[in-house]
Amino acid sequence: MKKVLALVLAVTMLFMAFAFAGCGKNETEPQATDAATDAATTAAEGETKATAQKLIVGFDAEFPPFGFVCTDGDPVFDKYDGFDLAMAKELCKRLGWEFEAVAIDWDTKDAELKTGSINCIWNGFTYTGRENDYEWSEPYYDNNIVAVVKADSGIKSLADLAGKSIMAQAASSAVEAIDANEKLKASVGEVVELADYNTGFMELNQGSVDAVAADLGVATFQIANNSGEYVILDEPISSEQYAVGFLKGNTEMRNAVNAELLKMAEDGTMMDIAKTYEKDGLTLAALRLCK
Repeated sequence: MKKVLALVLAVTMLFMAFAFAGCGKNETEPQATDAATDAATTAAEGETKATAQKLIVGFDAEFPPFGFVCTDGDPVFDKYDGFDLAMAKELCKRLGWEFEAVAIDWDTKDAELKTGSINCIWNGFTYTGRENDYEWSEPYYDNNIVAVVKADSGIKSLADLAGKSIMAQAASSAVEAIDANEKLKASVGEVVELADYNTGFMELNQGSVDAVAADLGVATFQIANNSGEYVILDEPISSEQYAVGFLKGNTEMRNAVNAELLKMAEDGTMMDIAKTYEKDGLTLAALRLCK
């Protein structure tokens, strides 16, 4: 009898052991599934954060038609407007990026870029001659540096600027263009560097300088929006191209912006935006990527 009871007790204990083991397995399986789900969710969130970007555009607020203070109509960003700002804002919309425009002093642009206050320069920024100084998008605009004089000055050519004073924005491609044009640089009496072109045209109007060296679009805009009769000399000081500049090494952002910029040119978006700034001095034929 004792043997029978012992056998029954052993079988019962064995059954209970299997039952508990089965219950343990059923409890741990949902935990493993939950952990895997959490890991997948975390990875997805991490990927979203990694791909999210904020384009902080450094620009000169007195460089129309590419960037300027908006006096009428709907500004692109806060109180500012301009072709390059409109392009940047549209590009960010298409990529799902955040857009910020930061007005800077042009001669501090490199410091702003290095400290991260901005992460690109997109404002009629000259690519030509600076190819190795930044990471660049494809050049998108052809530009000339020209000389503007008063219509009654008697100055008809660059040669007539011999002994005269010519103004250019500090740290701009106009200064570089004058320096690179050895014949012009040797002949002029003085190169006056000022902070912005609004001041330069005031000086020209008052007779404090004899000419202003500026980008063609800037010159066209200033002539249309300033009192006084001005003319652009036929012979340009130099020719160049505009592109979007990024800090050296920032190829990831450059590549993303460049790819979308090319798409905007191909699908007609660039030209559509450009047409709204033609009245401000933008030359449609100068859009390199739309040809």
